[in-house]
Amino acid sequence: MRFKVVPEPRPQSFIETATRTLPLVPSSEDDCCGLLMADTDIDSRDVAREWITFLRALGQVKETDGKYYQRRTPVDDVAVAFRERVYATETVLQTVEESEEPLAATDVFERVRTEIPQWERNRRQDWEEVWHERVRRLLEWAVEFDLIARTADGYHN
Repeated sequence: MRFKVVPEPRPQSFIETATRTLPLVPSSEDDCCGLLMADTDIDSRDVAREWITFLRALGQVKETDGKYYQRRTPVDDVAVAFRERVYATETVLQTVEESEEPLAATDVFERVRTEIPQWERNRRQDWEEVWHERVRRLLEWAVEFDLIARTADGYHN
């Protein structure tokens, strides 16, 4: 299963903090959002929901019957989980890896735009703006996970 939600990038230490904030026993989404808002600087339920989904993608949180809980043994390598389980990450990373020169986020978007499914394009009128932001976030998370590097010239392998 691939997850589409990609929150604004933060340091990896935030992933650990957010994971530890969630209960060990399954709890409702509302309760988990409340815990994230109380114990971190997340200030809205929508952002808290994004983080729960992202933590699931990274293998840190599990879901059962609509309730969420932190895994007793979280995934060791979140970078691998990110690459394998977050939608479009592989395509974005391959684009950067195959380029002989550093690429700006806009250049990466232009190179992957043909890979964006038609249903995503039809879903909203501002799909390009949404996907520009999504690609930027994927690139920044990839930098955070040391999958690629960022310099003044752009993103590169």
